[in-house]
Amino acid sequence: MASKVTIEAPNLVKFLKNTKTFDKVLETVNILSVGEGKCTAELKVEESHTNPMGGLHGGMSATLLDCISTYALMSKLGKPGVSVDIHISYLKGAKVGDEILIDANVVKTGKSLAFLEVEIRNKISGDILVKGTQTQFLMQ
Repeated sequence: MASKVTIEAPNLVKFLKNTKTFDKVLETVNILSVGEGKCTAELKVEESHTNPMGGLHGGMSATLLDCISTYALMSKLGKPGVSVDIHISYLKGAKVGDEILIDANVVKTGKSLAFLEVEIRNKISGDILVKGTQTQFLMQ
């Protein structure tokens, strides 16, 4: 059996700050904790995260859901999966200056699939802004 690799918050933060890939859009995300199939992060919404109407861009929310849930999965299995299905419900908006919390959790892993869930909330009010689920294919 392959040895399990753990993912640690300091290494993840370093990766996000230094990457040149698409994950660069997450360089201002602050990873608060990661481990045991969970990942919690925070972000202060900046203008670059918004749509033309000044609200948190749906694509940014989707990216947060995809990436933060993948980090939760990596903390459980030691490797990422590949997204095969993502569902997102946009419940409330966020604007520049708002602080948001992103909580991701691994619901279940099987032989070939992992099921993940995410909530994005306003840090001050606690209001749920975005709820989502993701299914990832686990490569052997």
